[in-house]
Amino acid sequence: MSQFANYIDGQWVDGASVSRNVNPSNLDDVIGEFAQADAEQTHRAISAARKAFAQWSLSTPQQRFDVLDQAGSAILARKAELGKVLAREEGKTLPEAIGEVGRAGQIFKFFAGEALRVGGEVMPSVRPGMTVEMTREPVGVVGLITPWNFPIAIPAWKIAPALAYGNTVVIKPADLVPGSTWELVKIIAEAGAPAGVINLVMGRGSVVGEALVSSPDVDAISFTGSVSTGRAIGAKCFDSGKKFQLEMGGKNPMVVLDDADLNVAIEACINGAFYSTGQRCTASSRLIVTAGIYDRFIDGMKARMRALKVGDALADGTHIGPVVDDKQLAQDERYLAIARDEGGTVFGGERVEGSTRGYFLAPALVTETTPAMRINREEVFGPVASVIKVKDYQEALAVANGTEFGLSAGICTTSLKYASHFRRHVQAGMVMVNTATAGVDYHVPFGGRKGSSYGPREQGAYAREFYTSVKTAYINPGAV
Repeated sequence: MSQFANYIDGQWVDGASVSRNVNPSNLDDVIGEFAQADAEQTHRAISAARKAFAQWSLSTPQQRFDVLDQAGSAILARKAELGKVLAREEGKTLPEAIGEVGRAGQIFKFFAGEALRVGGEVMPSVRPGMTVEMTREPVGVVGLITPWNFPIAIPAWKIAPALAYGNTVVIKPADLVPGSTWELVKIIAEAGAPAGVINLVMGRGSVVGEALVSSPDVDAISFTGSVSTGRAIGAKCFDSGKKFQLEMGGKNPMVVLDDADLNVAIEACINGAFYSTGQRCTASSRLIVTAGIYDRFIDGMKARMRALKVGDALADGTHIGPVVDDKQLAQDERYLAIARDEGGTVFGGERVEGSTRGYFLAPALVTETTPAMRINREEVFGPVASVIKVKDYQEALAVANGTEFGLSAGICTTSLKYASHFRRHVQAGMVMVNTATAGVDYHVPFGGRKGSSYGPREQGAYAREFYTSVKTAYINPGAV
């Protein structure tokens, strides 16, 4: 069986133990055995990053450009191969997986350019003869903790800006999907990243993640994952004075108004709610539909859902792959049972038998729900969408905002008036009009409001706000 080691200070290092990476489409398919780091190995990786920071932080923009650009080219050249690895370990359909790998390559290309565009400002002082310079410097050693649902895109959009701005990195991928990040780190190392600049420590969050968050030699933590874990990390970082960035949950609304193009609305909701097996923090989990179009919308959704093929992520024609593991499958089914107990009606949501042993679940649409029901309050993170009937736009907006989360929100309407009002008044970091709530470009900021996010945005030029620190310098040239 293939063995995959941790990467520390430019060397591949066996872990304290190993963990099997199993294909959720085919439980008989083991991708490999991946090293599990302990706290001691994690601290070695942190020390290596600290040592490497002295030179990498002072490297030229051209040096950083070259590493990131070469890495981006390698990712794109191996898109099909890496996409298959991703589909095997996470369960995305192969086209979705290849698309995600392509996005990772584009992210590295973008941030290669950003390395040349860090910039600064020079301003005259209010004091005669003085000048003021504002420059950006790297934060230091950055600990990255990434989730299982985007095994290469999220590591890419954290690693690439960290390196572009001169930081060094210790990354801990989700224990369920280490393979894609392992491949990504190998590519970065082969692209010329000096020893210690990028370090990979795979293992349990309670061990590796805890060591990263607790270490005084880690200057910043960027985390994407569950609300409970994110809040715990934030509290620890605050107590120790670390800079931190959190991307957590979502309960994203998609509003469908009476005047919507029904076909457009249904496709947006099918895509947002069920593609990637609904395992996206930007998924359309609450469909808020006005009364005049409600019955036609429900009929159309059911017809479209019947046409979706659930099965092996690698098989041709599969629309929806497996749930990522048995725990997530049990959680999805538990929320469907809760919805039924609270008065909801569930269409779909049954287990699907495939040609291989896997965690296959038919997409589920829960109707007859109210905003107060748990299915509309708590994140399920599966191919499950609930529908709330409302009388008009004003009620739809109120229901959309009636959540502790605020990541993504969408509206389907042909009215410029309502589209414009919704964009301004919905409480979300990202707004989509007549398109799915999930799916964002690689060169624009990503993030939310309220309980969904904390700290500066990820992606695009806005990423520099987290990965750099601003220095203001006063200069009296007359005394020099």
